[in-house]
Amino acid sequence: MEKRIAIDQLEPQGYQAILALEKYLAQSQLTPIHKELIKIRASQLNGCAFCLDMHTKDALKYGETQQRIFLLNAWRETNLFTEEERAILQVTEEVTLISQQGLTKETYETALETLGENYLAQVIVAIATINVWNRLAVSTHKPIPA
Repeated sequence: MEKRIAIDQLEPQGYQAILALEKYLAQSQLTPIHKELIKIRASQLNGCAFCLDMHTKDALKYGETQQRIFLLNAWRETNLFTEEERAILQVTEEVTLISQQGLTKETYETALETLGENYLAQVIVAIATINVWNRLAVSTHKPIPA
């Protein structure tokens, strides 16, 4: 892969602004596993190898199982994910792929009923944040650490 710009070095203020979202999410009610499921699923959809490498490792540190990580891209076909997690994953997919249909009324209402207003709001912020990271990493070909 060709070497590209390092945004964190060229535009540290922009990079710090995204880190501020991460600081907000760190103090949110979102569980570490929920945050990592969001980050992994969005990164799968966006094809972000850097973020997939980072967040699968982080998920394992938080106690996530290898089986659930391996099957995350087929979550609908398993019974390994809770009702909450299924709502979070559906919202993650629809927000990440927002140009396809947006966040549908059905998904929004299910998530709102399952998660509540505040938790859903935090989920959406987490999804938006990982999508920013994915776009930076993919567009700059951020290398995976050895």
